Amino acid sequence: MTRSLAGSILTPGGFVAGSLHIDGHGRITAIEGRDISPEQARENGDILLPGFVDLHVHGGAGRDVMEGGDAALQVARRHAEHGTTALLATTMTAPYDDLEAALGAIGTLCREGAPGAARVLGMHLEGPYINAAKLGAQPDFARPVSLDELRRLDALAPVRLLTLAPEVPGNMDAIAALCGAGYRVQIGHTAGDYEQGREALARGARGFTHLFNAMTPLHHRLPGMVGAALAHAQYAEIIPDLLHVHPGAIRTAMRCIPHLYCVTDSTAATGMPDGEYKLGRQAVTKCLGGVRLADGTLAGSTLTMDRALRNLVDVVGLALDDAARRVATYPADFLELTDRGRLAPGAWADVVRLDGELRVQAVYLQGREREGQEGDRRHVAHAG
Repeated sequence: MTRSLAGSILTPGGFVAGSLHIDGHGRITAIEGRDISPEQARENGDILLPGFVDLHVHGGAGRDVMEGGDAALQVARRHAEHGTTALLATTMTAPYDDLEAALGAIGTLCREGAPGAARVLGMHLEGPYINAAKLGAQPDFARPVSLDELRRLDALAPVRLLTLAPEVPGNMDAIAALCGAGYRVQIGHTAGDYEQGREALARGARGFTHLFNAMTPLHHRLPGMVGAALAHAQYAEIIPDLLHVHPGAIRTAMRCIPHLYCVTDSTAATGMPDGEYKLGRQAVTKCLGGVRLADGTLAGSTLTMDRALRNLVDVVGLALDDAARRVATYPADFLELTDRGRLAPGAWADVVRLDGELRVQAVYLQGREREGQEGDRRHVAHAG
């Protein structure tokens, strides 16, 4: 059975008003229509964007990835409600046994997926290979990178991305071996300087974890790790919740880093009322739109990717097509996924339908409408 979705469709070449055709396996077969501008797409409504790809997700729906059990599944379902169709479950810095328990519970979900949930592509190890001087909201279990430990964890659930501080003894020398073994390396939670950032990139590191946060800042005589990112990076994460980074700094980074992409860094508090929640072993409090430790340190966010998109367009001032690439295409490109994060023939039909106010109306996961969602069926046609 094939199906078609009609609307203002964002293709790699721009918006078209027309139809997107999907085969029985959930792949896009063709897109037909006439070219329109991003402004016309928003005026027309019924906007079809590639499903969002979030490479930094700790939690949601009151659950934390580090809990194990079905926590990652519930997190993936909550984020799917907001248009995220693929994500990396993200760990905290923790003892090996805690990481082993968390990844052991997620492996099957990564391999098989689940109805109504964003596809969990694998793991992002945000710790433990970071600098204890730049923990942010991470518990103090930081340690140098261990390729043997990493391989044992990868056997439980695929490790697609890891954050490390290159200045920690042994970490810089490990980067080439990590990249050679197929792991993608980001620089983060680092007290390193500009020169160490440049060297880490030269050795194979590909990006920066939540740019500006938990790293040495830019100063005109000490450019720091932020300076290395702005001067040399092709990719970096940024959290556009408007708490972690000022809109002006977001615009600055976007002018400097060609493929700057958005992450939520979301926690268990995402989609939940104010109150206390867990972030790994840490107790955190949601209040005033943010999540913090008892001392006031920001501890992840309550951001969802649909809100990230609206912030980019309505506050930062990006065109809708540019904003969509930063919440879908660029993170998929960072993982070298050519069949997600874009609406094009051969790609998975991961689609989010938005209205003119950029509110989610429907989500399609590999061609299937998300479970528990009524959707707007006026725009869906079936052919046997």
